[in-house]
Amino acid sequence: MTNFKLLILLLLLALTTGCATAPKQDEAPPVSDTPSKILPASVKPAPHSSSPVTSKPAATPQAITPAAATLNDQKSRTLVVKLLPAQLADKNGWADDLQSAFKSLQLPQDGEHFCAAIAIIGQESTFQADPVVPGLPAIVRREIEQRRDKYSIPQKVVDWMLESKSRNGRSFNQRIDVLKTEKELSDLIEEIVDMVPAGKDLFPNYNPVHTGGPMQVSVDFAESHVRARPYPYPIHGNLRNEVFSRRGGLYFGSAILLDYPIPYNDMLYVFADFNAGRYTCRNAAFQLALSRISGKSLANDGDLLRYKNGAISPEASSTLNALLSIAVKLKMSEAEIQRDLRLEKLSSFISTQLYNRLFALADQSGAQPRVVLPQIDLKSPKIKRKLTTEWFAHRVYSRYQSCLQQGKISLQPTQRNTRQ
Repeated sequence: MTNFKLLILLLLLALTTGCATAPKQDEAPPVSDTPSKILPASVKPAPHSSSPVTSKPAATPQAITPAAATLNDQKSRTLVVKLLPAQLADKNGWADDLQSAFKSLQLPQDGEHFCAAIAIIGQESTFQADPVVPGLPAIVRREIEQRRDKYSIPQKVVDWMLESKSRNGRSFNQRIDVLKTEKELSDLIEEIVDMVPAGKDLFPNYNPVHTGGPMQVSVDFAESHVRARPYPYPIHGNLRNEVFSRRGGLYFGSAILLDYPIPYNDMLYVFADFNAGRYTCRNAAFQLALSRISGKSLANDGDLLRYKNGAISPEASSTLNALLSIAVKLKMSEAEIQRDLRLEKLSSFISTQLYNRLFALADQSGAQPRVVLPQIDLKSPKIKRKLTTEWFAHRVYSRYQSCLQQGKISLQPTQRNTRQ
């Protein structure tokens, strides 16, 4: 029976069911620049534009001073209720959890920041704590079939295994047939791991469901976040369960979205960073400038180094190779370039010699943008059409604008950043 259970485990754990729009926190080792609290920048919205934002120069990104005034608890509560969708079930519960998350993280409790979180929730889950994945049983079976073929496992063996009883008396086939959410799949896999002798020790990180909850937060990010800052709520079961809950999902989702030194004055790029990883838009602009100077074609994805299992890979990235090709122009050694490049996931990268010398060279032929939308295709078994990070950012930005309009929140024209 042990071999049977291990084989079932192999089939299911090979699945790639993570949300396509989830942030890439498994590739970003640090949660913040310092272990201490860093208030996020107050980011001002800009009028929506369908024109490409990568074609025009932009000012050097600067972290903006946090909002000076934070609403008191009662006014904040009233504002959250006003901004949430009118027909939302248990609106008071959503308001309580969102306000609690902001308060625990010490985020500015104003319309701009609440609307940013609300826009992400609407896009990622349409305000479902555990969102339904359409056609999840078919996705699971398709992935199992691919693995069966890859490992040359006879179909009869797979059928026999899936007809075996799970702990609740139903067969694994029956359990798969009624799967609706990622949490249900995650729970099933956790059960299988637990059934294997010493499974928790042998397979501690084998659950392929990497994201969950109303903001589709990475479990890896949640685990790194609680190492940097204590989780403010009692943990029921394990941290994975908290990510899949409304309370925990809103807490960790608000953290990845807003709890870092934001270098942009346009929420569009904040939403792109949520999808692709912190500072992706800044780093994508760096790659664009580097490509123009070096003459080398680079993927405009914001990843300046290669990562494996959350650590920097010894294999040189295309960006590093391109930088080394212009090391003489930069007047930097290979060691100096690599030293500065290791800060790519931090706000301090913008202050490095590498960053400033590269843009000094790039600006000689005309001012170069310091922030652009990355060009990243979103891939997942759940996706049936071509989607990109740029598409995601604009979709969320549209929801964000609608939220501001619903709350009748307006900014002074001098506070707005108009994209050209």
